[in-house]
Formats: sequence, C-alpha cells, structure tokens
Amino acid sequence: MADVKAAPRATSGWARQTKHGDVIFWLLTLGFALVIVGLVVAVGVVTYTGSAEARERFGWSFLWGVEWNPIATDLYPATFGAWPAIRGTLFSSLIALVLAGPTGIAIGIFLAELCPLRLKQPLGFMVELLAAIPSVIYGLWGVAVFVPFFTTYIATPISESIGQTLPWLAGPVAVGRGLIVASVVIALMILPTVAAITRDVLQAVPNQQREVLLALGATRWEVIWLAVLPYARAGIIGGVMLGLGRALGETMAATMLIGNSTRVEDSLFMPATTAASLVASELTNANDSLHASALIAIALVLFGITLILNLAARYLVWQTAHGPAGARA
Repeated sequence: MADVKAAPRATSGWARQTKHGDVIFWLLTLGFALVIVGLVVAVGVVTYTGSAEARERFGWSFLWGVEWNPIATDLYPATFGAWPAIRGTLFSSLIALVLAGPTGIAIGIFLAELCPLRLKQPLGFMVELLAAIPSVIYGLWGVAVFVPFFTTYIATPISESIGQTLPWLAGPVAVGRGLIVASVVIALMILPTVAAITRDVLQAVPNQQREVLLALGATRWEVIWLAVLPYARAGIIGGVMLGLGRALGETMAATMLIGNSTRVEDSLFMPATTAASLVASELTNANDSLHASALIAIALVLFGITLILNLAARYLVWQTAHGPAGARA
C-alpha cells in the first residue's frame, strides 16, 4: 500500500511544479544561461578558424613579432607581428586602470558615505550619465579639446624637462595623439563605471558594520577604512575589473586618439595602436586573405587576454570574499 500511494504523490508533485511554472522557469533560465556560454564558445571558434592562415604562416612568432607591414612588394613580402598591438592594449589599459581605479573608488566612497543628502542624487545621476555617453563622444572631445591642452601644457613641458633623462617621457609630441593621450581618455571612460559600482556596493553594506565601530568611539574615516571597505572589498575589486575589461576592448576612442602607429616606440607620448583599434581600422580594407587572417588573429589574442584577465579577476574576487580577510570581514 505504501508503494501504491507513493506514485500518485510523485505525480502530483511534478504536476504542481509544472502548474506553477517552476520547471518551465528553470528550463527557460537554463536556456538563456547556455546561450551566453554558446556565444563565448562561438566567438572563440570563429576567431580561431578565421586566424588559421596567419597561425600556419607565422606560428607562435606572431605574438612577439614587432613588424606590421600589410603591403607586399616583389622584394619584401607582407609581414605581420602582434606585439605592437598587444603592447599598446596592455599599456593603455594599465595606465587607464591606475588613473581611474583609485579615483573611482574615492568617488564611490564619497557618494556612499560622505556626500550630503541634497547632493547625493544629482551627483549619482551625473556619474551614471558619464557611463552612458558613447565612446565616440569621448573621442571627439579628446581630439578637439584634450589633445591641444595636453600637448601644450603637459606633454611638451614634461618632454623638455623630465624627458631628457627618462626615454619613456621623451618627445617629440608635436603630433599630439599618442599612447598616454588615449590612456587618459579611456580612464575617463571607465571612471564612472568604477565609481558607480563602488557606490552601490558600499550602500549595500549593513549599517551594523558602521554602528559597532561608532559605538566604540571610532572616527568616520576609521569606520570607512576598518568596517565598510573590508566588507565590500570583493565587490569593489569586481567593479575595477569590469572597468579594466572595458578598457581592454575600447575601440572608437582609442582609434581616434592613439595615433594608429604599428611601430614600437619607447615614449608614451608617441603614437601607438591597440588590438581593437588595429582590427577596426584595417579589417574592412584588408589587402588579401593573409592580412584579414592576421587581423582576426589579433582579435583572437585580444579575446584570450580578456578571458585570462577575467578568470584571474574572478579568482581574485573569490579569494577576497572567502579568504581569511574576507572571512574576518
């Protein structure tokens, strides 16, 4: 009799789940999640197969090759090396992260902990508005406003003084556009992302974290430094890594400001290129199949860099949240 009654109970449980949509909703969300995984795999497969000709021609030397010459002649064949684009991508993203990371975290702390109530909503709206501005607008502002100002009042004095002893700050800077210019504008682009995420993460910290230290006589700064920031550390690191991901893939502003030179220069003031800007500027006008395959190989390298950095970021966030410091927080 017990076995006979068990079957209807199981059937009624399945019917109840189906009736209220639990199973249907679970299958629907699982399908959307698998679509994301499929898109990532599809990007990897497309870039890998599209770069087959370049990989067969140049092999691993493609990654550290410093010459990019898509024009073939009778005396000199076309040569493609990814190192100028890899170097420009890593350097511009690193400089942008160094500039925007601490500044964005400081803005988020001010908005969440120190900003007067009458200013919190307008300033928060402005931060979100900056994050929504298209990159082409940042690039246009950089070309029309920032490049002349930076060249006249920052780059030229530095190159004529400090640049005499430091090759990476040497001139000439007459062109105006270069690696450091693009890095600063990219930093402005990722700044609102870091600031907004930091603000939201800090606002999610329970008030008990603040009240305990205030009851012990801690100052406002001690509360923020010892209670709020440790609790929100994982989320803040995630926001910084999200900004880094945008910096790595930035295309339009980098194309307009970095100078699009495939030469490896020592000075940060000189033109350079990034993987995204190189692919965007040359793929539609590729000379032949080898040129197009080399550009797709650049895209594959950028995809790999982004994937590795995101995996490292996820591991760092996990370590922060579940490590000894995260456990104490």
